[in-house]
Amino acid sequence: MTGVVVVLCTCADDNEAGRIAQAVVEESLAACVNILPGIESVYRWEGKVERSRETLLIIKTVAESFDALRERISALHSYDIPELIALPVELGLEKYLAWIRREVKKSGDEFRIGSDQTDSE
Repeated sequence: MTGVVVVLCTCADDNEAGRIAQAVVEESLAACVNILPGIESVYRWEGKVERSRETLLIIKTVAESFDALRERISALHSYDIPELIALPVELGLEKYLAWIRREVKKSGDEFRIGSDQTDSE
């Protein structure tokens, strides 16, 4: 396993998505976040089928940092129960996966923005 995960998170609008994406990258909880505006979601909420326009975040991080990422997104998010689903990355371009692992703060790491480490893998 690569240790890398892709996290899906829907947001109420582009502003919220942008704030969350900026925060988690600046705080080294994610290496990269793609913002996909204009998705349409159909879901059951409080006994009714709902339909909403939302913005999807595709977040690249490491499994070891998921708990901290979940806490941060939960604190920033407007939904009572935000979608936070982590999917393991089984294969990928090793240089890209190594970059994600370098850029994301691991449990116990000090806060840092970016990385000046070299790729030793």
